[in-house]
Parts: sequence; structure tokens; C-alpha cells
Amino acid sequence: MTIWAGLVTAFGTVGVIACGIFTARATTRAAAATARANEAAARAAAEPANQQASLSVLQATVERVDMENGQLRQRQSRLESLLRAFSWTVDELYRWARNPVGQPPEPHSLVDEYNRTGV
Repeated sequence: MTIWAGLVTAFGTVGVIACGIFTARATTRAAAATARANEAAARAAAEPANQQASLSVLQATVERVDMENGQLRQRQSRLESLLRAFSWTVDELYRWARNPVGQPPEPHSLVDEYNRTGV
């Protein structure tokens, strides 16, 4: 029986050591999994703040582009009006040149203003 007792003790010791190794590996893996979960939770918690910052930048950009777009539309409208006024003036001068009776026609008021101010 002593041999059997010695074998059981030896196998028991090897078993305890093997259990310890497996337990250590499992604990290490569990710690790594917990760390990954904590990191994911931290990223998820920070996401609304990141989205809010992105939204703020987007809103500021949209407001700036809207303002610039409005200014460009005003300039384009002014340019179109000025072009029509120049066209009207040239047409009147052309008609007068074909039949020069009296004084040449006065330029359109927008053309006169442009000639005075340059704007």
C-alpha cells in the first residue's frame, strides 16, 4: 500500500500543480478580458462628448458657409443688376447712334452710380 500511497501523493501533487497553472492562466485571461471591457466602456462613455464636439464643429461650419453663401448671392444679384443696366445703356446708345437726334441718352442710374463709386 505504501507504493500506492506514494503514487497517489505524487499524482496528487502533479494535479495540484497543474490546477495551479490552469488557474493562473485563467486568472490572467480574465484580467485581460476585464481590462478590454473597461477600455470599451470608457470609449463608449467618451463617445457622446466626441459626437457633441463634432456636431459643434459641423454647426459652426454650416453657419459660416451659410453666411458666405448669402454674401455671394448678394454680390451675384448686384452684378446681374449692373449687367442689365449696362446692357440697357448700351442698347440706348446704339439706338441713338443709329438715329442721332438730340443729346445722347443718359446712362442707367446703376451705371452712373458704378462710374462714380466703382462699386
